[in-house]
Amino acid sequence: MKIKLLITFLLISTNLIFAQESYYNGIDFSQNGQTLYTALQNKISNYNTAFTYGDNRDTMKTTDDEDFNDADNNDTSTTVWLIYGYNDTDASCINDRTRNENLFGGSNCEYNREHVFARSLAVPEMGDTSNSNTGIVADPHNIRPSDVQFNNQRGSLKFATGSGNAGPSNGGWYPGDEWKGDVARMMMYMYTRYDDQCKPEYVGIGALQGTTEMLQLFLQWNVDDPVSAFEYQRNQYLETAYGNRNPFIDNPYLATKIWGGTAAEDKWGTLGIDEIAATNFSMFPNPSSTHSVTIQSGNYSISDVALYNVFGQKILQKKYTENNNQVTLDNLQSGFYVVKVHSESGIASRKLVVK
Repeated sequence: MKIKLLITFLLISTNLIFAQESYYNGIDFSQNGQTLYTALQNKISNYNTAFTYGDNRDTMKTTDDEDFNDADNNDTSTTVWLIYGYNDTDASCINDRTRNENLFGGSNCEYNREHVFARSLAVPEMGDTSNSNTGIVADPHNIRPSDVQFNNQRGSLKFATGSGNAGPSNGGWYPGDEWKGDVARMMMYMYTRYDDQCKPEYVGIGALQGTTEMLQLFLQWNVDDPVSAFEYQRNQYLETAYGNRNPFIDNPYLATKIWGGTAAEDKWGTLGIDEIAATNFSMFPNPSSTHSVTIQSGNYSISDVALYNVFGQKILQKKYTENNNQVTLDNLQSGFYVVKVHSESGIASRKLVVK
């Protein structure tokens, strides 16, 4: 976690929630596996087709800025984070965590653009790095600032197990404890965005899991290294600059829903909710195509019903006052909700899908 960005994250988290809710409108998050994978793939296929590889040089001065606050578009520093970096205090510049944003180039102690999913590992390859090139080679969700020498050391090594700081490990490259979650979510994005051209097995070493074949290593890294405020910062800005987001940064639990494995953090607090049965409790129709749902209980009183969107925001609450012991929620927009019913038997939570 990038501790210096924690306060910034707390300040902008509300704006992020609203931005995400708008971006993912229309996706049914009750889906799993290949169906959800395809839905997210369709969503993130929209992007700024004019965005070039050369644009990344300027964009990452903002996306990777050490103290950038997207809440007020305030760029407060002149340093950028360097992926794989871990030490700003020793005499060597190779393993620096940050670098002056103006030290861009190809010489020692400068930084350049690292394709985290190495260009040569994609099938077919991503193409050359002409500044005018667009498409996959220019995708900023896959490009991070990196020390020139450290970038060369990694080269096209596949990602592999390891611990501690970044470097060669187990026949491949370990990105470092601080960066492995970032890398995992970037690889999940690349596979979802570009499908067979960027299969996880092309870029990582280890066993695969799920019908759409995600590397188990990346699923574990997604759990072990939670999303940082820095990743949110990049995602928010890139929706404006590039036109799409990385869904696995917005909610790491989406990877769990698609590929399985150890449950990752559910940032929205709703996707991992289990159905909780209550005596004589019913909710119908579900899924609903009428944009309304009726909640009914037979032998005890419902005190109130609350409706939450996929991001955990309470959007409606109704007190129960009807004699027939039921309440109807009308005019619901299409999407996925969580309904919480308070009664004398306790609180029950259930998923609701409105088509």
